[in-house]
Amino acid sequence: MISRRAFLLTAGGMAVTMAGTVGYTFEVEPEWLEVTTATLPIRRLPSSLAGKRLVQLSDIHIGPNVADGYVRRAFDTVRALQPDIVVVSGDLISLHAAQQTHAEAIYTELPRGSLGTFVTFGNHDYGRNWAQPSVADGLRGALENLGITVLVNEVGVAGGLQLVGLGDLWAGQFRPEDAFARVDPGVAQLAVSHNPDTVDLPGWGAYDGWILAGHTHGGQCKPPFLPPPILPVQNRRYTSGAFDLSRGRHMYISRGVGTFLPVRFNVRPEVTVFSLQSAD
Repeated sequence: MISRRAFLLTAGGMAVTMAGTVGYTFEVEPEWLEVTTATLPIRRLPSSLAGKRLVQLSDIHIGPNVADGYVRRAFDTVRALQPDIVVVSGDLISLHAAQQTHAEAIYTELPRGSLGTFVTFGNHDYGRNWAQPSVADGLRGALENLGITVLVNEVGVAGGLQLVGLGDLWAGQFRPEDAFARVDPGVAQLAVSHNPDTVDLPGWGAYDGWILAGHTHGGQCKPPFLPPPILPVQNRRYTSGAFDLSRGRHMYISRGVGTFLPVRFNVRPEVTVFSLQSAD
């Protein structure tokens, strides 16, 4: 039979462990940024882009639950990488229009790519219930005033690479036919779509390249060696990292920089540095 002393020591140890885990989950991991590196092979890539750096940021979530100082440190980290292209794959703010002025001040410091800086929007960029397009319009205007290119079912070009920015699924803005109608099929392409579920929907036509996505935050919290219990996607295979898709397509899902709810466990935030390579 366990003694009272042993019971108290065990209970005390469990309490300390639990308190440490809670502290780590709320205070440490949400700002323990990881720089992930990967190669990104692209068909018809101009030789001048081979070896260039494309940095993906996602789900920055400027707002009350993400510290401005942490975001600025993340931006400093990216700036030190001297990116050639910067892509932000949605959820720049958290929910509401009140964040617009705040976001404009922070995004003044967004690191720029020497060849271009591009943004697509996520569900949070459309306000409450993802149903306030005026919020996205205001955010777009603020970003464009800063010289940042916003792509919503539109195409931008960086050094001969077409970036196809898709509209957000939950906000009812996903119109791939409109976006790909603007694409020159003979020129290198890279797609950016905030919500990974969009890759399972029609409208992609003959596109057979890479897709950069976000939205999931990697689940934010997950037990070791197990999948995350909560994911905001229909296809629960889409957690984070690289995925092979049908018809020669591939997708990379970023774990994101920020969070809407300020907790992470075993799912560190990330920025991803891609080295562009020719896939021909």
